[in-house]
Amino acid sequence: MGKKSSYVVTKNLNQASLWRNTKPLLGRLDIELTERCNNNCIHCCINLAEHDKTARDKELSTKELKNILVEAADLGCMMVRFTGGEPLLRDDFEELYIFTRKLGMKVILFTNGRLITLRLVELFAKMPPGEKIEITVYGMTKGSYDSAVRRQGAYEEAWQGINLLLANNIPFVVKGALLPSNKTELKEFEDFASTVTWMDRGPSYSMFFDLRGRRDSEKRNAQIKALRLSPEEGLSILTRDKKEYMKDKKQFCAKFTRPAGNNLFSCGAGKGSACVDAYGKLQLCMGLRHPDTVFDLRKQSIKTIMTERFADIRKMQAKNPRYMERCAKCFLKGLCEQCPGKSWTEHGTLDTPVQYFCDITHAQAEYLGLLGKGEKAWTVENWQERIRKFVEEV
Repeated sequence: MGKKSSYVVTKNLNQASLWRNTKPLLGRLDIELTERCNNNCIHCCINLAEHDKTARDKELSTKELKNILVEAADLGCMMVRFTGGEPLLRDDFEELYIFTRKLGMKVILFTNGRLITLRLVELFAKMPPGEKIEITVYGMTKGSYDSAVRRQGAYEEAWQGINLLLANNIPFVVKGALLPSNKTELKEFEDFASTVTWMDRGPSYSMFFDLRGRRDSEKRNAQIKALRLSPEEGLSILTRDKKEYMKDKKQFCAKFTRPAGNNLFSCGAGKGSACVDAYGKLQLCMGLRHPDTVFDLRKQSIKTIMTERFADIRKMQAKNPRYMERCAKCFLKGLCEQCPGKSWTEHGTLDTPVQYFCDITHAQAEYLGLLGKGEKAWTVENWQERIRKFVEEV
């Protein structure tokens, strides 16, 4: 007999669905509970209005989400990430959270913190998520925060949520988005982040913002582009701690930098992980919403889609001549954010090079000494020797 409480049942491992497969088909599942958000951030690639009835009516029901979670657990899934939009807008969030934890899966929660209440904090204390909550902070002052999210009163609500987590010792980390309204507060934000017990390194930042994944507004995409840091500005942020930056990049380049060839998918998207959007479509990753790459969970199972449809997609090869001349031959492919998802959001295709990400990558490579000034990575033939020297140099 397992030990019981109001939230937890302890079972023999041999009886748990997580352990039926020695090699789980699905290790992690990302679920967008909603695209709606109580913020209206100008840089956001997904958000819809908080009270968008059309979007709300199309969202997966509680029952549908529970069925998806059960299937995920049966496929060996050990971690679920709840994101959005703002996932805490869902009236059934607590129910879904408890249900997920009772299935034995850890929960990662992405939130802006505005809807964190004492009731939620007490739930997290009684039934810990298993992973740190992740909160994006948009400003250290009321003016900068409310300007970034374009909602009056958001600053007070967000910091109330953060302080509730702190007061009740609930593990969380903070992230930032570099925007015109908060750029001058970088040091103040990092000083605060250093006081958060569970931060084992400095906060990460969004600054090379993704465009709208549903390609639903050229106007909003133009606004997002205007907010992106230049490659030079981004590099100055990334390299503020030069020693740590160089250490990370040496480890990364040793493992991941090499030409990908004509295969479009050189990443791990759809291999052991998958994403469910707010309306029940299964995707390889959240950014890739091309209609040929998303599948309806109301019609097919996760297992069928991952073993049959995803496998075929991952075999896709580039056909765009510019991609084959550049990206396919570029040894910086692992360092670059170019991927089918980025190509889709920027161009509406799967294999069109995105110049912005190319420029960012080349700026980093010049800084690292992997490229000479103005040199193009796809023209380099002795790339293996360059990587070796970079990794081994003291």
